[in-house]
Amino acid sequence: MLNPTFSGRRRWAAGLVLAGLIVLFPGCQTAYYKTMEKIGFEKRDILVKRVKRANDAQTDTKEQFQSALQRFKSVVAFEGGELEEKYETLKDEFERCEDRAEQVHDRIAAVQDVADDLFKEWQAELKTYTNANLRRASQHQYDQTRRRYARLLAAMKRAESKIEPVLNAFRDQVLFLKHNLNARAIASLQSEVRAIEGDVAGLIKDMEAAIAEADGFIRTMQQS
Repeated sequence: MLNPTFSGRRRWAAGLVLAGLIVLFPGCQTAYYKTMEKIGFEKRDILVKRVKRANDAQTDTKEQFQSALQRFKSVVAFEGGELEEKYETLKDEFERCEDRAEQVHDRIAAVQDVADDLFKEWQAELKTYTNANLRRASQHQYDQTRRRYARLLAAMKRAESKIEPVLNAFRDQVLFLKHNLNARAIASLQSEVRAIEGDVAGLIKDMEAAIAEADGFIRTMQQS
């Protein structure tokens, strides 16, 4: 007999393959949901899974921007060594930040897609109840879930909005060093450290708030 956890992973892996096909063929969304339902995953299960993946992406992004900031600080505190090596290190950190930022954007969009479809389906099904008590109970749960999701999405979007300004600041420094690769130019960037530190601190704060909101949302969805 298959291990239930292993079996679940295999089923979810099949779903991920289908998700990839949706990117190539957007019209497959309905077929994707139907197939996932056949292997035991409803839209709420998909939503929880996507929130988890978005949460992971935000955690990775937070850590990457913290790493990039430390690299930047080490570069402007330059006291000898290979300037080219310092520049390449900072450039690599910036490119990793760009990749993480794109991942966060894509995963938040994936959360929105399934959430919109879930709530649309749920709202339509509320009209089909013949038992008034059950309809009221489902409506109450719908309203609560919708409010929790609205808080989650707002937190994620707020954190995401802080990413681009930090990326722009890092991009400026990388471009400046690319064409001014000397000790004097690096020293001149020291005045930028405090501003960038403040931007990264704001990003980290909002990222952590969004991560906490997502953790709470996932717990609630799994308990209800």
